[in-house]
Amino acid sequence: MTRSPSEQAVGGRLTTRLRAREGLRAALVPVVACSLALAGLTAWTSSGAAGSPPRIAAGNGRVLLPQGSSRDTAAFFDITNIGGSEDQLTEVTSPGAEETLLSRRERAGLGAADLVRTTGSVRVPAGGTVTMSPFDLSVTTRAKELGWQAGDLVPFVLHFRYSAPIEVVAVVVRPGS
Repeated sequence: MTRSPSEQAVGGRLTTRLRAREGLRAALVPVVACSLALAGLTAWTSSGAAGSPPRIAAGNGRVLLPQGSSRDTAAFFDITNIGGSEDQLTEVTSPGAEETLLSRRERAGLGAADLVRTTGSVRVPAGGTVTMSPFDLSVTTRAKELGWQAGDLVPFVLHFRYSAPIEVVAVVVRPGS
């Protein structure tokens, strides 16, 4: 069996140099990768986006006028996060409602009624807006008493995982308006 030139060197000097060069080459890849990652994180932090907390605002509250003798209805809000981190809407409460649940409407198929399912929380992305509507995400609500009229104001409190609760008022509106 023939030996490579590095193995034929006298005293193993060439073998040691070759091993050192190969070791440096192998170490270069992770060092370059870490340096690039560090440079990217430094740029992200310098721009002010890294670590900024969520900053939540809510408005455009609407609650549908309950129909007939029913006290069941739905409320909708626009929730905006101008912060650098996402948050989650975890609960909605109201002193004017007996019960409030976050819910999503799902298409059941052709000719079938839509399904309304409760959801545990709603993601509010950093720099994004969540717009609730009767066709997707809403707050299913049961009024404490009959008698809400179009134009009445109903207070709600939106609770978030990381941000402080936000008080918002919803206007009672007729369905379709």
